[in-house]
Amino acid sequence: MFGDIIGNSNVKAILARLAAGGRIPHSLLFAGDEGIGKKQFALELARSIVCRNPTNGEPCGICPSCERVGKFVFPKPDADADEFKKVIYSAHPDVAMIIPRTRNILVDAVRDLEREANFLPFEARARVFIVDDAEKMNDAASNALLKTLEEPPPTAYLFLLTSRPDSLLATIRSRCQLVRFAPVAVAEIESFLSKEKGMAGGDASLAARLAKGSVGRSACVDLKKLKARRELMLGVLRAILADGDRRALLRIGEKMNDAANKDQYEDNLDILETLIRDIWLLRVGEEAEMLVNIDLAAELGSLSENTDAKHLNSWLGEIETMREGLIVNINRKIATDALFMEMAGYRDLF
Repeated sequence: MFGDIIGNSNVKAILARLAAGGRIPHSLLFAGDEGIGKKQFALELARSIVCRNPTNGEPCGICPSCERVGKFVFPKPDADADEFKKVIYSAHPDVAMIIPRTRNILVDAVRDLEREANFLPFEARARVFIVDDAEKMNDAASNALLKTLEEPPPTAYLFLLTSRPDSLLATIRSRCQLVRFAPVAVAEIESFLSKEKGMAGGDASLAARLAKGSVGRSACVDLKKLKARRELMLGVLRAILADGDRRALLRIGEKMNDAANKDQYEDNLDILETLIRDIWLLRVGEEAEMLVNIDLAAELGSLSENTDAKHLNSWLGEIETMREGLIVNINRKIATDALFMEMAGYRDLF
């Protein structure tokens, strides 16, 4: 069970024991970073519930029920809102999922789940409903879900998947058993990329480190484009730490906000943060093996000689402060210029 899923061996063991003992809770909350495998775990657990030939709670994986569980046809992101106002069934009539429309799970979909959960199963001993990105429920949708959680039907299981459990109502969290997922180890992701995706060793190592413990993120990364964006962000640190060139910082800020790059703005901030953290690690004496951008170890080591840990920590805090401002739609170009000038100001003190 869960044999093809990478990482989180402790979660595998816990869920396998629950399935073997017939003690799977009717309400589970799977919490962990995006792309870490929560959906795969939920679907495998659903197989254990609907499988026709389970062995000690473990699904056979080959019966028609097992094969149909993961086969979904989801509406396209730009589909009509009505497509998102109901649960979406897999090829198995007793396994369904709710997905958000853009940024929100619609309250109508949750009400449809409440209705469907009260119907008897078509084929299996119970029905399974998965709520993906559960943190995207607004108050109305959350309150609608509470009705099902307070009085769960004996023939229904509800699995909530979220990367931000603290965003859920406390009353929802209290009614679910929490299953917390840890980031997948770099070595495991690197092995997966090398063996399953045929990625070259150096690229697999870099993609695994940049994935931040997410197998899904590592498999989707376009290293060519990522390296180009990383070079742009590395230019920020070169301009500050090596050249003292504030005009270069303003040019980079303008490029980050132009039409070609604005959609990757926050991703570029993520890259900048990884570079700063790597420089910080080198500055405090850590080995290069600890770096995310291990292929840039030599240059980052050189840059680390021109600053100190205190300023690097300060820069990370300033980036996070700016992120909070993005939520209320501050002017990104002005905010970027202000950030870079603040970072460059360290030269007056160092």
